[in-house]
Amino acid sequence: MSEHDERRRFLRIDFDAPTELRQGLKRWPVKLLDLSLKGLLIERPDPWDADLTQDFDAIIHLDPQNHVSMQVELRHEEPARLGFICLYIDIDSMTHLHRLVELNVADGTEMLRELRELIEY
Repeated sequence: MSEHDERRRFLRIDFDAPTELRQGLKRWPVKLLDLSLKGLLIERPDPWDADLTQDFDAIIHLDPQNHVSMQVELRHEEPARLGFICLYIDIDSMTHLHRLVELNVADGTEMLRELRELIEY
């Protein structure tokens, strides 16, 4: 387990959905690897010409009518992957994200722990 994995406080779920990363006028369609209540991990797009000092918007398209939208900050960068932490998420997106995590967590007490961690974070 890497040092980054050991610091992780939020359960990440594997999830595949059309995802787009935005920064100003730039857009990158990206492959979503996993997500949590507090962030997401994507495959690094090519080309990757972002301004790493600025925040991003991540949009995860669940279906034609529903999506999860987060303002995110790049937290770690690897040759093939990028990890982002959520800075802001609206209530509708949080509701969708909560439901996704809930459906993928076998233990209800784990979901309660996740929510407590998010509130205290």
